[in-house]
Amino acid sequence: MQISLRLNWYKMHRKLQIQNELEEIATADIIMPTKSSRPGCEETDSCYIPSTLTIKAGNSVTWKNEDVAFHSITSGTYDSPDGLFDSGHLDPDQSFSFRFDKEGDYDYFCTLHPWMKGKIHV
Repeated sequence: MQISLRLNWYKMHRKLQIQNELEEIATADIIMPTKSSRPGCEETDSCYIPSTLTIKAGNSVTWKNEDVAFHSITSGTYDSPDGLFDSGHLDPDQSFSFRFDKEGDYDYFCTLHPWMKGKIHV
């Protein structure tokens, strides 16, 4: 009986873990895919997927690091960060969200990999 209870507990616990993982994946608007830390993703516009996103004012954007390397999401350009937002270094599987309240175009980049660039259009 104890084995059966343990097995049922494990199945329920694992099901909740999988649901949480799926919810986290579903809430990412932009991902940093595997190998985006290597130069070359800029040639196929795949360092951030999608690299350009259009949203309405007041909405938030969530980025998720699906690479094995550290990444960041920092507003502005590599030569001129503007200080509006900065995720700091994100570990693999970590996410960062930012709410865009004003209309405009917002460039962002990765401080660790300067070829990684994207844009949010609000």
